[in-house]
Amino acid sequence: MALKKSELYSSLWSSCDELRGGMDASQYKDYVLVLLFIKYVSDKYADIPFAPINVPEGASFKDMVALKGKPDIGDQINKKIIAPLVNANKLSDMPDFNDSAKLGSGKEQVERLTNLIAIFENPALDFSKNRAEGDDILGDAYEYLMRHFATESGKSKGQFYTPAEVSRIIAQILGIRYADTTSSTTAYDPTCGSGSLLLKVADEARTKITLYGQEKDATTSGLARMNMILHNNPEALIVQGNTLTDPRFKDRETLKTFDYVVANPPFSDKRWSTGLDPLKDIYERFKPFGIPPAKQGDYAYLLHIVRSLKSTGKGACILPHGVLFRGNSEAEIRHALVRKGYIKGIIGLPANLFYGTGIPACIIVIDKEEAQNRKSIFMIDASAGFMKDGPKNRLRAQDIHRIVDVFTRQAEIPKYSRIVSFEEIEKNEFNLNLPRYIDSQQDEDLQDIEGHLHGGIPCADIDALQSYWNICPQLRQTLFKEKRPGYLELAVDKSAIKSTIYEHPEFAAFIADMNAHFAAWRTKTSDVLRQLEPGCHPKEIIDELSENLLAHYADKPLISQYDIYQHLMDYWAETMQDDCYLIADEGWKADTYRITEKDKKGKEKDKGWICDLVPKPLIVSRYFAKEQEAIDKLTAELESITASMTELEEEHGGEEGAFSELEKVNKANVAARLKDIKNVAARLKDIKSDREAKEEAAVLNDWLRLANEEANLKKRLKDAETLLDSKAYHYYPKLTEDDVKTLVVEDKWLSSLDIAIHGEMDRISQSLTQRVKELAERYEIPMPQMTDRVAELEAKVNRHLERMGFRL
Repeated sequence: MALKKSELYSSLWSSCDELRGGMDASQYKDYVLVLLFIKYVSDKYADIPFAPINVPEGASFKDMVALKGKPDIGDQINKKIIAPLVNANKLSDMPDFNDSAKLGSGKEQVERLTNLIAIFENPALDFSKNRAEGDDILGDAYEYLMRHFATESGKSKGQFYTPAEVSRIIAQILGIRYADTTSSTTAYDPTCGSGSLLLKVADEARTKITLYGQEKDATTSGLARMNMILHNNPEALIVQGNTLTDPRFKDRETLKTFDYVVANPPFSDKRWSTGLDPLKDIYERFKPFGIPPAKQGDYAYLLHIVRSLKSTGKGACILPHGVLFRGNSEAEIRHALVRKGYIKGIIGLPANLFYGTGIPACIIVIDKEEAQNRKSIFMIDASAGFMKDGPKNRLRAQDIHRIVDVFTRQAEIPKYSRIVSFEEIEKNEFNLNLPRYIDSQQDEDLQDIEGHLHGGIPCADIDALQSYWNICPQLRQTLFKEKRPGYLELAVDKSAIKSTIYEHPEFAAFIADMNAHFAAWRTKTSDVLRQLEPGCHPKEIIDELSENLLAHYADKPLISQYDIYQHLMDYWAETMQDDCYLIADEGWKADTYRITEKDKKGKEKDKGWICDLVPKPLIVSRYFAKEQEAIDKLTAELESITASMTELEEEHGGEEGAFSELEKVNKANVAARLKDIKNVAARLKDIKSDREAKEEAAVLNDWLRLANEEANLKKRLKDAETLLDSKAYHYYPKLTEDDVKTLVVEDKWLSSLDIAIHGEMDRISQSLTQRVKELAERYEIPMPQMTDRVAELEAKVNRHLERMGFRL
């Protein structure tokens, strides 16, 4: 059975987190990621001559497994595994596996390291074969673990990871995908952290490029080197050191320059000048612009980037929003940067994206190539586009795509993006704060005083829905009629607004056209998906599918192409990605497997079966619809009987009700109570007692009859479900490859997307319905009528109070 990508990520994280104990996540990550690294390079490069990574004999993961349970396991890992790997590959120091302060001592350390190694012994974690060339499953798993460790590490420990979504934006807006890159093309990150940002730039290039990175923290620079190897960039040059005080990439006495420079430096670094005299900076990073303030290092890093770019170079830097508007020396630097034309664009991001801080940040895009001719700056305010993800905010796929599309096209969109001239910036004294140039606030829903006084919906509010009337011009006349000049009223009953919209010929035609539009994409896409074969590249698949879908819905009315795109990307992440990796590994195979669990005694218990690629409901829906229909009918009957029993218990459950004498309502107690009633009735001849006994007995007998029916239905339902489960299970071997393709492509993937995208049609109609109803209710009763009604009700209340003896 192939390893599902999502299961790899989640199982690694949950297992490692479970073993962490009291250790801080920022420390524990070092051990987990080193183990992941050793496992990967052992599978990939051990015993391979001239491999980019040398795995010395006796220093592979299998040699580490041999140390499990040994009393000196930590010391042996250091000496036999870590040291040879570090020396053979000139890696930086790795964490101490014999550190009792972090891993415990004695038996505790032995158990913790033994269990940690066992996590990576899973047979499915065999990376000797690259199942899908170009899809770095382990590299992505590394990113996944880094993100989770960053989340767990707290506010001060998140600097080692830049969210992948932000990295992707930077990599794409640089335009490297469309450049003529070669192996001599260079990309540099002066504060590379774990290297994720640098790797995203490399991924965007059409050819292999040369990567350079410098990181101040020794441990983090080691993570970056491992990350490069895991992402198939072992030749990347990562060095350790303080970039500002001791830049390591130089051409003699000047800074080395690069084609692309990207960075996510520490926000507002208060120690940036420690060990550095900016006035005597031999690299002349500050001389042309000004010296950043001693307690704000943001511009120090940005100016280092500017100095590190070739004359045709392009760069991008993540900085806090304050750099756009803070005064004094920063204002002078900002003035100089704008005047020199180095700033191509500014992208405002949502707050709370980054693990080290909750403040909003921006991306400043530097482009030296067109600097002399630049007369404007392109600005985007993307602060409103995000989703909540636990304690942090996170950019969605559609947010990323929209930012990149708009920036690439330099498209001006109201409340989102603008081309701002230097003249306008100069009028604002070179303050680049985005709200000065882009009003991203939502329009206020204004109240119309005359409408409230005299009734009637203002025509202006209905005109604001013009995007709907462009598609359905006659629908407006159907919904509204003139009340007086400038004001309308509903032409239909308020309760009929929804049905009037849904059933109107123009709206029905619009929905039919949109359904046909999706059907056309579905037919074309079905043919493409059926051609997938083992060895296919899942990342290429989703890139092609998503771009085709986005283009297919470009310029369609009333619907956002990015919302449609997001539905596909969500479904990809939830389901389709794992399916494509299964197909890439095994082909169109619908293999079932049993699910077992161990009880407290260690005995395995069969919990049924499952098929990942073709779940049971798909088989049942297509081949056993009649059997499922019969089960659904039995289920409905059972629910009806159960509801009748509950209703009976509630109706006769009071203090003197038929069930009052029962401690618990069940068949045994009800039968016993009926027997008692019969015995008492035989002894007593009182007419009243006899009547009450018969009434109680009738209720209990009704309940008992229903209980017997319920038990019978439960048995029949269980038998039917067992039989259907068996039929479905034994049907899988009969499936042909074409059957599997139909079940997966049509019944699973495209049907799910069909439902999701049809939901957008419902949202459109619901939005119109809700707005029309809201406006109708807002101006339904004029203020004078409301006042009269209030006075009338007040008079009634006063009369009631007087009758009760109260006088106001």
